[in-house]
Amino acid sequence: MALYNPKRTAGKLQKVVDAWQTIRPAKQFAGMTLEQFKAKVQPSLDTRDQLVNLHNQATGSRTLRRQADAASLELAQLVVNGVKADAEEGENGSLYAAMGYVPKNARRSGLTRKGSTTPPVTSAVAKAPTA
Repeated sequence: MALYNPKRTAGKLQKVVDAWQTIRPAKQFAGMTLEQFKAKVQPSLDTRDQLVNLHNQATGSRTLRRQADAASLELAQLVVNGVKADAEEGENGSLYAAMGYVPKNARRSGLTRKGSTTPPVTSAVAKAPTA
């Protein structure tokens, strides 16, 4: 049994319609005319069109979201800069920390003192093999 493949299904339906329309448009098969067959498979085609439209809407919405987020983050940065510049709040204030930033007085200096890079030398006493 073959796996369901929507692209293959759409292609198969179109191929059946095209061949029937080109070679035997007036003949009935399975008790249906070509127009009746097209009407019965139309919900399948309509659903595909709907999915394409939804995909395009989602792509457009993601683009709008990305643009809105960029503008919002820029505005938020202006607010944070305002908090930092405020005489009552500043970079050491609780509001600045609550906004997710590390207050200036809680930051580390960045200075690190690295120890010796060579391993310490240990004296190894060689034992004589016992027989």
